[in-house]
Amino acid sequence: MYERKIPELLDCGLAVALKVIGGKWKAWIMDCIRRGVARPSAIHREMQEVAPRIINMHLKELEEYGILYKEVYAESPARVEYKFTDIGESLLPVLATLETWGNLNKEYIQRNIDTYQPGTCRFLPQ
Repeated sequence: MYERKIPELLDCGLAVALKVIGGKWKAWIMDCIRRGVARPSAIHREMQEVAPRIINMHLKELEEYGILYKEVYAESPARVEYKFTDIGESLLPVLATLETWGNLNKEYIQRNIDTYQPGTCRFLPQ
């Protein structure tokens, strides 16, 4: 089992929030579930750019954090859907705020990415 060499400092609210929703794909997974795409196979179809193994890993993490829970239906074949816990629901306004900020600033960020020169530690004048 992997043991961290440097302990995580989770006494800071921002560190906790970033642990839960940080990373490349967790917000997208949560948005899928928010929109009703709740079955793992449907999430995989929605997020074709991401390996199913990665999606499953993030779903498991979100479940371990208590953000999602897995509902297993007694059907044949078995049907599984992910749903938000109350604490997970409380994250949805945070994600909406982040999406709004991203939409308002995406051109600015893209422009800076396009003009950044590695090794100079500064942006080119516009």
